[in-house]
Amino acid sequence: MFRIVVAPDSYKGSVSAIKVARAMARGARRVFPEAEVREIPIADGGEGTVAALVAATGGRLRTTEVSGPLGQPVTATWGVLGDGRTAVIEMAAASGLPLLATEQRDPRLTGTRGTGELLRAALDAGLRRILVGIGGSATNDGGVGMARALGARFTDADGVELPEGGAALARLRHIDLGGLDRRLSTSEITVACDVDNPLCGPRGAATVFAPQKGASPAVVAELDAALAHFAACAVAATGRDVAESAGAGAAGGLGAGLMWFTPAQLRPGVAIVLEAVGFAELVQEAAFVITGEGHTDFQTAFGKAPVGVAQVAKRFRVPVFCLSGGVGQGADEVLTLGIDAVLSICPRPMPLEACMRDGGALIEAATASLCRVIRATRSMSPLARNDTGFTGHGPA
Repeated sequence: MFRIVVAPDSYKGSVSAIKVARAMARGARRVFPEAEVREIPIADGGEGTVAALVAATGGRLRTTEVSGPLGQPVTATWGVLGDGRTAVIEMAAASGLPLLATEQRDPRLTGTRGTGELLRAALDAGLRRILVGIGGSATNDGGVGMARALGARFTDADGVELPEGGAALARLRHIDLGGLDRRLSTSEITVACDVDNPLCGPRGAATVFAPQKGASPAVVAELDAALAHFAACAVAATGRDVAESAGAGAAGGLGAGLMWFTPAQLRPGVAIVLEAVGFAELVQEAAFVITGEGHTDFQTAFGKAPVGVAQVAKRFRVPVFCLSGGVGQGADEVLTLGIDAVLSICPRPMPLEACMRDGGALIEAATASLCRVIRATRSMSPLARNDTGFTGHGPA
């Protein structure tokens, strides 16, 4: 008996990480029926983080009705991990871009109140360890809506509470943290963040991310100026300047808001997920690892999920193979970061619609093909043979 670990991200828009892991496991068992195949669906803080962590730790899902990006009621799913002590939430479930139709997207008006309501739900459940994934936002409000849901007040020169949205921050004059939920001070909040952008400027939240949320160039300039003004007010209120911190600009500035108004620490998303599922302990005795994502290119090398998987596996000299829906420009860069090979799941040129429709079957077949190659290669090497004709790398 030997171990194979399958640890894929989702193929976004097509197959969830959980379904990808199941398909990979089926493919691996077709070739290695004698193996112990461990399914570890992963994510990097964006969509699918809750499902992946709950599934991997044997936790449970919960739902809470919260405010959507434009204040509309939204039923948001969050989770409690298998330890029974840790909550995991996705800001996208409450404040995410997919919750709005294209014509509704306007980061001047959208807010993060619902994300704060999810944090409050976790606190109400008695949970003091909270993991927050902040990918996929529809917002540019610096986390003001989130903090308001937890008791903070943001008022204009007349003492009137600001409306939701990023544009209103330009009128901010006073931040009152006296009513902020006291339970936050005894809580541990870890934020899964996969970007390192500052709050403002050429690489800031508005400039880089607001256009995909519906902002024109003029609106981008308006929002960037509003965030800069907000930052000055937040520094005065908290005594901390986090605007230039890596990740402050994530999720329309929610990264900065969490650092200003909660005891949050930002960390790379995939590292948090791998730690939460105990990946290092699982992989150190593995023969090999199969990971994957929807599209692998030069951006994967910036620390996306497959690279995070490989960096842990390589500490134990465990080979890592990446099966992707598509392989694009710069994909070879990941070969210097611990991934041994990158392969497409498509056996021939196919329309994108067909690949997405048949994703699960293609993943299973590609995994089986990869495993056949691995089995043949191993069986040809006298140094790699044992009683079963197969052995993997273990710890050095």
